[in-house]
Amino acid sequence: MALATLVVFAFSVLVGSVPWAYVIVKAVTGEDITAHGSGNVGAMNVRRTTGSWSWFAVAVFADGSKGLVPTLLAKTILAGLPVTAPSSEAGAAALVIQAAVAGAVVGHNYSIWLALARRRLARTGKGLAAGGGALLAYDVRYFVAVLVVGLLVLAATRVMLVGQAAAALSLPATAALLRSSDVGFAAAVAGIVLLAHARRLAGLARGEEPRLYVDDGAGPRG
Repeated sequence: MALATLVVFAFSVLVGSVPWAYVIVKAVTGEDITAHGSGNVGAMNVRRTTGSWSWFAVAVFADGSKGLVPTLLAKTILAGLPVTAPSSEAGAAALVIQAAVAGAVVGHNYSIWLALARRRLARTGKGLAAGGGALLAYDVRYFVAVLVVGLLVLAATRVMLVGQAAAALSLPATAALLRSSDVGFAAAVAGIVLLAHARRLAGLARGEEPRLYVDDGAGPRG
């Protein structure tokens, strides 16, 4: 299933690359989302740019669907193969579905469509909403763990970046607690997300990260 894995990954990258946050802000305000807030093409920066939690919710749903749809499609197509069965075919099927998850996150973080429009490839997102949607389709236990841990840590620290990082780290931790063969895959996805946060994490270490960075112009880029 090597070819199927590559095709699914490529398809998921293209779906994940759809810059819904950019489209929403452009339609609502006429502004370029990358010129505001953190510069990120994601839901929270929609909130910073538009000042609206409603448009934030729309962006979360749209970005989440970028992960959910390709992962759900891959699972549906491969429904005849039991992903958890210890067989070579089941293992190959699991790899195809994992490719859908990873592709959606990579596409969101490095939008091909924006790269074509601007003639340069740059980081556009951080993969949280797209990854969450993909995990919801992949295994709802991971989705619940990531959501609960992220929200609890955010509530305790009042620092959004810390909640986001904790959510990412909870993915491989959950896989390990479940004694799942997904540990390596979960660690790779968490790594992709954390890498997208590297610049801000460095700022956090220097004490530069603001609490509840939700308003335009109130915090760091990156």
